[in-house]
Amino acid sequence: MTGNNVWFASFTAAVIIAIVLLLAGSPSVTANAQPSAANAEVKIDNFSFAPTTITVAVGATVTWTNRDDIPHTVVSTDGVFKSKVRDTDETFSYTFAKAGTYPYYCSVHPKMTGQVVVQ
Repeated sequence: MTGNNVWFASFTAAVIIAIVLLLAGSPSVTANAQPSAANAEVKIDNFSFAPTTITVAVGATVTWTNRDDIPHTVVSTDGVFKSKVRDTDETFSYTFAKAGTYPYYCSVHPKMTGQVVVQ
């Protein structure tokens, strides 16, 4: 092999090894996986919370924004948090200090439900 061929073969081998190591260390992510986030948002629209279930890390702040034309609330079924009535474009935020599952609903429209999973 000439000098250029040796260099190219070495470079190619190094790139292949780097790619293999990178792929081996990468966590797999499925289409349904939702990563934890420091802060997260839930949209209130068309009489629903979206996403219905959100997963966040301990210490994360979740902000709900009312995008509906009518008022809604965000009320924990366990009494952990409770918003006032939120009109269009108004927000409510809560910071989750402990791990757990926190189901909630709209007290104006009790069939509207959601949950925050804190890990």
